[in-house]
Amino acid sequence: MGTAMFHVAAILVYRRRKIATVPISQPRVFPDSGFHCLDLTARFEEETLPDYSEERYYPIHIGEIFKSQYQVVTKLGYGSSSTVWLCRDLCNRRYLVLKVHVRTKRQPPEVGISNHLKAMQSTHTGKKYVRLILDAFEIPGPYGVHPCLLYEPAGIDIRDYIHGLEGDALPENVLRPTLRFVLIALDYLHQANIIHTDIQPNNILLGIDDDSILAEMEEDEISNPCPRKQLPDRTIYATRAMPLTSGEPILADLGEARLAEGKQTGLIMPGVYRAPEVSLGMDWDSKVDIWGLGQMAWTLFEQGHLFRTLSLETEAEKAQRIAEMISLLGPPPAEFLRRSQESLKFWDENGNWNSPVKIPEQSLEGRESRLETDNQVLFLRFLRKTLRWLPEERPTAKELLLDEWLRGDDY
Repeated sequence: MGTAMFHVAAILVYRRRKIATVPISQPRVFPDSGFHCLDLTARFEEETLPDYSEERYYPIHIGEIFKSQYQVVTKLGYGSSSTVWLCRDLCNRRYLVLKVHVRTKRQPPEVGISNHLKAMQSTHTGKKYVRLILDAFEIPGPYGVHPCLLYEPAGIDIRDYIHGLEGDALPENVLRPTLRFVLIALDYLHQANIIHTDIQPNNILLGIDDDSILAEMEEDEISNPCPRKQLPDRTIYATRAMPLTSGEPILADLGEARLAEGKQTGLIMPGVYRAPEVSLGMDWDSKVDIWGLGQMAWTLFEQGHLFRTLSLETEAEKAQRIAEMISLLGPPPAEFLRRSQESLKFWDENGNWNSPVKIPEQSLEGRESRLETDNQVLFLRFLRKTLRWLPEERPTAKELLLDEWLRGDDY
């Protein structure tokens, strides 16, 4: 399972060049001029988010140093709950990724999950394929306290990676090893009683096998400062794109993970990947991650989602989703329906479909478009293992690693 398979020449990467870098133990001076100033009246980056409020975000600036140790180098991204930055660790002479959360009085749950995993001191191989928090601290902002999390740097997510591929999908010989890495990571988490709950393409990151690209990004920030919008009390910076890397995939974002033994309750998972036991209000366990992995496999390979994107907030939308599941997976067993009173909204007491929503006429074989004969049979057999109605009938991550299609010709 080498790393070279993840290189794609069609994607623009940073030119390899010799650069005279300043030792990471020394802070840098970043330019305060020579950049493009953006229109102050136009919304930009995090300002474009529906729930944006300047009081929620810490007004970070490039070159700022936190804890006398972490110097901000360039912006890597933003979201509704944080902004993300490349930074220098001046004490340990390395680059890290700094996530600065919006103001809150609560510690992000991910901190407790990471601490639990680090305390176990596991020797499981999957540990290296899960992105854990390296350090956590808080900083005071103008309107409140902001939690800050530090991670090892990683490359783009697998969703962005496939956008540069022909056909906007992973080839089969890249999909298989990608899923194997994720399953090794899941086996590690599940043995530690952690349920990820959010298996999807944007949480699978390509690893970085050459740290020099981070030094190049820093030098580019100095020689070619990113555009920015300078306001009286803050600066909104443009995100600098992470170059393509060819390291092994890493499972990231434990922000929705649960430390759990046995059954759990409550709404989890993105709607498009949500397991049926979650949609119907049943107890759930680590097998939701196996369902999510199967759905993600289809997305990465088939240029779209297995089920339509619905909010699942209304009974009508839930019925549409369940009808699609029945059409592709067959009807659920009676044992599954007995686990939730909500089942009676869609089936009668004898397990017959009892909804005005019609079950579509389709099959997995008809939907699958990239494989032929034996390869298709093996792929769909793998998929059906992950998408069984009864969670206990889905294999564990370790069991799924032995699947014939997943092993492919590499074994």
